[in-house]
Amino acid sequence: GHIVGGHEARPHSHPYMAFLKVGTSSCGGFLVAPGWVMTAAHCMGNITVILGAHNIHKAEPSQQVRGVDRYHPHPGYNPNTYFNDLMLLKARPGPRAEHATLNDYVKTIPLPKGSSDLPTGTKCGVAGWGLIDDEQATNKLFETRVSIYSRRSCVRFYPHLDAGMVCAGSFHELRDSSQGDSGGPLVCNEVAQGIVSFGYDAPPGVYTRISNYLPWIRKTMK
Repeated sequence: GHIVGGHEARPHSHPYMAFLKVGTSSCGGFLVAPGWVMTAAHCMGNITVILGAHNIHKAEPSQQVRGVDRYHPHPGYNPNTYFNDLMLLKARPGPRAEHATLNDYVKTIPLPKGSSDLPTGTKCGVAGWGLIDDEQATNKLFETRVSIYSRRSCVRFYPHLDAGMVCAGSFHELRDSSQGDSGGPLVCNEVAQGIVSFGYDAPPGVYTRISNYLPWIRKTMK
């Protein structure tokens, strides 16, 4: 995943962001409860979670590193169509058997309360440590703004769009500036509404629509 046309985030202004090392690649994720990280199911692999990071190539004192105890990909995830592309990670406790320590650098982000659709044009943000453009990698957190597309206009790009997906992008850019790292959150009015899923080549990007999955999320995190 990558952010095109983004800018470097103010350090630690997105304290819910998690950097996921997945073998030799990486994904984004976000802290939804002290022991739980949400990400995309297509990020499955041997994951190490880094919370509280800004520059992931530095051992910043704010960082908290956790292994994963349990992987909960959505049982309906389909890698060919990206249907149900979400996963919950139960983080392994730290050296003193503690969950993530919440502080200025590490915070949870709320999930939606109900399942209604976001109004078309809602302004949202995505952040990630992906590529800024085709050539330039970034080790610092970047962010960009996107807007929600209507279902009707998005189906023209993605005919197999279903209720578990939502589209967002910048209307005025030809290049896709709508992707953070795979697995990172689409944040609208300070609520995590989506998970970066697919659609890297042209706008809009497709995000897993979190509000469609609240019963499964609650059951899994019980």
